[in-house]
Amino acid sequence: MPTIGEIDIAREAFETHEPRDLFYRAATELVELAMQGRVSLSLAEAVAVLLQTWNKAYYRFNPFDEQHFLEIENLLKCHREALLGIKPRSIRSISTADEATVKGVFQDFEQVLGPVGAAKCLHLLAPYFFPLWDRAIAKAYGFPLGPKGKNADRYYQFLQITRQQCEKLGGKRTITRNPLKAIDEYNYCKFTTHWI
Repeated sequence: MPTIGEIDIAREAFETHEPRDLFYRAATELVELAMQGRVSLSLAEAVAVLLQTWNKAYYRFNPFDEQHFLEIENLLKCHREALLGIKPRSIRSISTADEATVKGVFQDFEQVLGPVGAAKCLHLLAPYFFPLWDRAIAKAYGFPLGPKGKNADRYYQFLQITRQQCEKLGGKRTITRNPLKAIDEYNYCKFTTHWI
């Protein structure tokens, strides 16, 4: 459980060492604008901005071609209603009634994007509900990632831990930005890059 002080230290390290945060900020705004129909980009195109920059390792072995892009569009269409219902919610609102939906959505996204890409994409679509992770973070929390399509239970457990962290940290009352992004920066700096 990180402290507010550790979250602040991680933010400073993240800003100093991670130039790709620009892509996160741009993708977040593009996704929001695409959801509102205020840009010429589709939602899938807006999501692709982050996936192709923050998930480069996955795309070394999996081409981002027209077929893959169509699969992303189909995911977004298939889960549109569920994601629209989740989007305005905070992770702190999750209940046992959400478990099947979260696991089902994650599993479908994971089949197309892998476990890391699924979390990144879902976070963009509902940034206060779905936490971010990568392989090092998942392992550090005791959830080493298994084969593609087999990590929905691990992600749901990770989501529960992240919810507890948000509650302990006080959510937006004590963290002036998205608490899930702040926790991810802490996790990334501590477990992935070892900057802190």
